[in-house]
Amino acid sequence: MEAHCNLEQDPKTIALVFPWFAMEPLCPLLLASFSLPLARASKENETTPAESNRTNTTTGPPDTDTSPSLLTWLLLPVLLLLLLLLLAAYFFRFRKQRKAVVSSNDKKMPNGILEEQEQQRVMLLSRSPSGPKKYFPIPVELLEEEIRVRSADDCKQFREEFNSLPSGHIQGTFELANKEENREKNRYPNILPNDHSRVILSQVDGMPCSDYINASYIDGYKEKNKFIAAQGPKQETVNDFWRMVWEQKSATIVMLTNLKERKEEKCYQYWPDQGCWTYGNIRVCVEDCVVLVDYTIRKFCIQPQLSDGCKAPRLVSQLHFTSWPDFGVPFTPIGMLKFLKKVRALNPSHAGPIVVHCSAGVGRTGTFIVIDAMMDMIHSEQKVDVFEFVSRIRNQRPQMVQTDVQYTFIYQALLEYYLYGDTELDVSSLERHLQSLHGTTTHFNKIGLEEEFRKLTNVRIMKENMRTGNLPANMKKARVIQIIPYDFNRVILSMKRGQEYTDYINASFIDGYRQKDYFIATQGPLAHTVEDFWRMVWEWKCHTIVMLTEVQEREQDKCYQYWPTEGSVTHGEITIEIKSDTLSEAISIRDFLVTYNQQLTRQEEQTRVVRQFHFHGWPEIGIPAEGKGMIDLIAAVQKQQQQTGNHPITVHCSAGAGRTGTFIALSNILERVKAEGLLDVFQAVKSLRLQRPHMVQTLEQYEFCYKVVQDFIDIFSDYANFK
Repeated sequence: MEAHCNLEQDPKTIALVFPWFAMEPLCPLLLASFSLPLARASKENETTPAESNRTNTTTGPPDTDTSPSLLTWLLLPVLLLLLLLLLAAYFFRFRKQRKAVVSSNDKKMPNGILEEQEQQRVMLLSRSPSGPKKYFPIPVELLEEEIRVRSADDCKQFREEFNSLPSGHIQGTFELANKEENREKNRYPNILPNDHSRVILSQVDGMPCSDYINASYIDGYKEKNKFIAAQGPKQETVNDFWRMVWEQKSATIVMLTNLKERKEEKCYQYWPDQGCWTYGNIRVCVEDCVVLVDYTIRKFCIQPQLSDGCKAPRLVSQLHFTSWPDFGVPFTPIGMLKFLKKVRALNPSHAGPIVVHCSAGVGRTGTFIVIDAMMDMIHSEQKVDVFEFVSRIRNQRPQMVQTDVQYTFIYQALLEYYLYGDTELDVSSLERHLQSLHGTTTHFNKIGLEEEFRKLTNVRIMKENMRTGNLPANMKKARVIQIIPYDFNRVILSMKRGQEYTDYINASFIDGYRQKDYFIATQGPLAHTVEDFWRMVWEWKCHTIVMLTEVQEREQDKCYQYWPTEGSVTHGEITIEIKSDTLSEAISIRDFLVTYNQQLTRQEEQTRVVRQFHFHGWPEIGIPAEGKGMIDLIAAVQKQQQQTGNHPITVHCSAGAGRTGTFIALSNILERVKAEGLLDVFQAVKSLRLQRPHMVQTLEQYEFCYKVVQDFIDIFSDYANFK
């Protein structure tokens, strides 16, 4: 009974051991009624040694008064039965409650709450009397470690932090948004602007509720109403959208969704493809359109069509981020950070709020706004406070940042920004930058360029994403076993009937400056992979091959000769016939007539001309003697591409990483120099290494990228038509 006494003395222990005592009002009473007879019975059954002796020596008749003992034995089963019944009732009730909680957790919200993301459970607010958990600002020097800790156990702590956020619904009302006249203006019935922070349009004569649009003012880090978070316009609300842009004096629109995703309309096209169109009272004319790999920049001239006079037109830039996938978040934050910097550069200081929208105007929109604000906080305070800022803007528009994945992405973007900073350069500052890179740094006593290149080694090789290449059957197809394509961007061939693993080739799709998957980076074919090489060229409609190795170097085989010196050769179902072979300085240009020898099911060509550019000026060890040959090669390849429709360019050296990566990096860097007058060698190479391991392998190759850019700038006028 000692344990029982301890429980009586400590109510907390009771609640832990017997949780029903803390929940049910009858339990303390039951405990008292249960313990009293039990204690009494125990006491009555206890005897002292003296009494024991007396009993043993008594010669008279035994004591026949057994009523206390009988009472105890009668009461015990009744009490135990009562206790069991109460326990059964409590557990039935608890199970019912738990089932109700699970059901409400499992309830799916309508389409809008999840916007473009996978569906997520409804967050139930904490009922804890102590209130929600607090999360404190993180000094930037601790950011990497904090992210590592929170990412453990499948991002468990990130999910907990995200689920502790207030939804924002409690703080405001939605009377205007819920009015009958306005319901059709909302893309999603559960994503609505608060009355206190909604954007109010001017009233149109005779039209009730014409001041309503599904858009909310959102603060920046220190700047009030820096942004307007809006839903993607519907066909019925396009006129209101442009009216808002004009009335709010906005000069920048940030679009974070594609018009359709997974065959669902996410946003109505609210701009003309070319020429001019009038939306309500606002005339919108297309001035310019530049398509890049991660985003498109459109420039519009907008002007109201007024009967009582004419107002001066305004220039509005729309920056459309096109690399946000249908599910989840971008694979790397590099593109988003580059995009955000461009938004900041193009938005005039005197302009009104930046209009930001996705589909519902909360998920991707919130993510973008938080990254922008926290970058400002890093500059100002050398710390970040994502939790507090998201909580704050949710009071202005509920559900800003919709998923824990988006929430985690914010931290990843901030870490990327903190670790690597802004490495973008204007061409005019390249020479000064190179001088600083070749100087010594005070802290590390290392050459600056070497330190910059060393940072690239922090890009982790994701071996868990190389499962296909690491299958035993496919490892035999690798020239160098460390250089294997990632599963997410490997080039997939058509599977041969009845033959496993025939869809694999050691080749990776790599993004260009303007186009996704613009290059195919691959190894030099082996004798038993030549057929796969030509199948890849055929199936992916390649018209251009860039070869950056010799067939043999230092008496070692570096690449199987996959073309005939004369006549033709057949590999599997593909015949390759050489049509011409010319040498121009350090480049052999060979034209092949490639024929597919099977009957095609669709009306397609059965022959195709493929041009190979074989660069002879790149030794296996080291770099080309000068940059001009590489500039000539890139210019010739680009010209060929323009003539043949910009299908993927196949690039290979021996292993498909060092020289291959350097050529692709230079192609992208020089394209950007020509188009924008900007370069970022570090991020260009870092981006390649995220797409294929070991791209740009050596410090010497990395430095060569800078050298070629400098040579290109020096002779830029000679390449004015290089595009």
